[in-house]
Amino acid sequence: MYKRQAQRVIEQVFEVRDRQWRGIGLIPASGWGLRAEYAEFDAERRWDVSGIRPQESPLCIAGQILQGLKKPHDCAAFGVHCTPESPLGATMVSSEGACAAYYRYGRHLENYELGIKSRV
Repeated sequence: MYKRQAQRVIEQVFEVRDRQWRGIGLIPASGWGLRAEYAEFDAERRWDVSGIRPQESPLCIAGQILQGLKKPHDCAAFGVHCTPESPLGATMVSSEGACAAYYRYGRHLENYELGIKSRV
């Protein structure tokens, strides 16, 4: 099987590494990092950002939503404290995120209209 030029370049410059994922934690071999030969271009090494950790809201269950363990309407903050204008987690920040999609298509409205959590 022949690899495309772009794939060869990516493999030449990057290597697979363990990565921390917001809301989930460490996933082995789930990310990319620059190979040692390109260390001078590696912002993570140059500015030592290893100690920087995102602050997660205790109200947000984005990690469980990302893993498919819960749905956006299972979160008590969804549509109330967490909206696209004021997101608490990764799944509401991105317009492609599960919470943002549920919100955009009105699945948060039952929270307001009925005063209870939606079962959608």
